[in-house]
Amino acid sequence: MSSYGYDPFFPSYKRRYADSPRIHVSVRSGGAFSSARSAYSSLSAPVSSVSVRRSYATSSASGSLLHSVDSLDLSQVAAISNDLKSIRSQERAQLQDLNDRFACFIERVHELEQQNKVLEAELLVLRQKHAEPSRFRALYEQEIRELRLAAEEATSEKQALQGERESLEETLRGLQARYEEEVLSREDAEARLLEVRKGADEAALARAELEKRVDSLLDELAFLKKVHEEELAELQAQIQYAHLSVEMDVSAKPDLSAALRDIRAQYEKLAARNMQNAEEWFRSRFTVLSESAAKNTDAVRAAKDEVSESRRLLKAKTLEIEATRGMNEALEKQLQELEEKQSADISALQDTINKLENELRTTKSEMARYLKEYQDLLNVKMALDIEIAAYRKLLEGEETRLSFTSVGSITSGYSQSAPTFGRSAYGGLQSSSYLLTTRPFPTYYSSHVQEEQIEIEETIEAAKAGEAKAAPAEEGEEEEKEEGEEKAGEEAEEEEEG
Repeated sequence: MSSYGYDPFFPSYKRRYADSPRIHVSVRSGGAFSSARSAYSSLSAPVSSVSVRRSYATSSASGSLLHSVDSLDLSQVAAISNDLKSIRSQERAQLQDLNDRFACFIERVHELEQQNKVLEAELLVLRQKHAEPSRFRALYEQEIRELRLAAEEATSEKQALQGERESLEETLRGLQARYEEEVLSREDAEARLLEVRKGADEAALARAELEKRVDSLLDELAFLKKVHEEELAELQAQIQYAHLSVEMDVSAKPDLSAALRDIRAQYEKLAARNMQNAEEWFRSRFTVLSESAAKNTDAVRAAKDEVSESRRLLKAKTLEIEATRGMNEALEKQLQELEEKQSADISALQDTINKLENELRTTKSEMARYLKEYQDLLNVKMALDIEIAAYRKLLEGEETRLSFTSVGSITSGYSQSAPTFGRSAYGGLQSSSYLLTTRPFPTYYSSHVQEEQIEIEETIEAAKAGEAKAAPAEEGEEEEKEEGEEKAGEEAEEEEEG
């Protein structure tokens, strides 16, 4: 914005907008309502003090000029002209400074508006990102679903393997029980085999004893036969001797031969009976021993067959147990690998979930930061709008005041000699002798400034009250939004854990 100086040939609206109060404008980009109040206080105080001084100067100068209009000379006119020129140059410099500051202020306002638009666009983009699921979120969710399906399949496979393992363990326990039973039966068979062997040994010993006894009996029989034969020989010799004696003495001993025959018959019967008894006992004993040996041989053969069968079954069960043990070890190894793989998948899923939660928290914090910056910018914008409204009120009040003031009519000679002093750049220039009124204007100006000050204070208070009402509502909405996001995050975590 350029500064406008005083020129009698300018249009009236340009001169009116060029005339600006000599005040210090303080522009702060980050100020709030307190900055607006301080700016207004810095505006109102100099204006009122300057207006009073200038009104007093106006009244005094006007009175002196009206009373001494006949005694003016060229030197006084030149002095007044020089004073007015110096005042005009000072006011032009101050107006240039104010115009530059106001231009900077407007540029700053435009810059802040552009930043506000950029931040609003970023906020809209972030809201759209949070409102619509992003592509990465869909990919992550798809990957999480696939990993959950894989985890469920691994869990079902694990359960199936656990069931198979339990069935194999039951089979193994059954085989172990059968193995123990077979071991017990083997031990029983071995014990019976030992008993049979012991019986066979005892039978062999008994057979040997019987054979020895048979030999002894045969020897005894041979000895008895020999003795019998000797006795028979002796008896025959005795019989022959007796026969001879009988023949010699037949008449004397008639019963001797009969007695010998009886004795011989008795001994023959006794020997035959003894021989028959010995042969029968030997045959019966030999038969019993043969039957016992045959039975023991059959028992030994059966025991040997049973032992060989038990050994074959034991070897087969041992091989089956080894195969089952190898299968069990392979299944345990496979189950351990599946558990390790499942734990690795679960840890990877947990890392992915933690990463997504961290990204969600980061996004929430950035969203909160953007919202806070947006709220701060809204506050700054509101404060700047209030300051602009305050400046606009002051400018409108100044224009209104200037519209009620006009340059008084002075002597035609003086107005023709100094045409450039027909209008001042500020209310202080109305201290010249060309004003029509002197005393009433300061009273009107001070009352008008007070009215404008009251209106600006009411506007600021109303804006503060509106901001105070809007701030709790916005804070409540932000808290409700954060609570809703936290609940949604907790529900998502519970679903992922489930």
